[in-house]
Amino acid sequence: MTDEHDIGDALTLLADSGEPISIYPASSTNVVMARIKSVDPENPYFVLELNEGEFLPPGEATFVAWLRSAKIQFKLSSDGWPSLPEQPTLLNLEFPLKCLVLNRRSSARLETPLGVYYMASFVLNGKPYELQLYDFSAGGVGMRAAPRDAVGLHVGRKLQRVRLELGPDSVMIADLEVRLSRTFRSFLLGEQVQIGCQFSNLSPMMEEELKRLLDKLNSSKQRFG
Repeated sequence: MTDEHDIGDALTLLADSGEPISIYPASSTNVVMARIKSVDPENPYFVLELNEGEFLPPGEATFVAWLRSAKIQFKLSSDGWPSLPEQPTLLNLEFPLKCLVLNRRSSARLETPLGVYYMASFVLNGKPYELQLYDFSAGGVGMRAAPRDAVGLHVGRKLQRVRLELGPDSVMIADLEVRLSRTFRSFLLGEQVQIGCQFSNLSPMMEEELKRLLDKLNSSKQRFG
């Protein structure tokens, strides 16, 4: 992606969604977490907000984020990242010259509707968990929780007989494997952990049921916009 308008649209979508940005400085092994706060509607600049306590060292850095069903990546470099006056966590950055679109997900994900709580409930090592779902697809689900409610949910952890509430009167039981775990800061909820899980051992009957639930949610989103 090299067109300035396309890049601006992508950055605007990231700003609107509040999707966390993972930044990998070339000079450090630490991952810096941030989000895009705003995009200039007329000029090729955007404001990046670093998470509280984060610092972006000088030099080249790689920025990575999920945008809808794909991962986007771009690089920027600065000898001294320009911050807004008296606001060191807000960086005023120029658009990258190009963005790479990587690793498209094998199945489109649908966000769960606002105001409706879709939940995942399960027991792990004798401890009950109940996490909110924020999206799901034919391949897996995304969950989020406060750090204290996500203890033990490491990448590679297998979750058995997870009860998934996927809308009114729609419940299915499935096995999951944790494939992603990352921390981000929500302005409404504070620090949160995002947990991405992949379905495992789905029977053909369960796959059909999941497809039906996805079609049902998709049609309701189109109906209500």
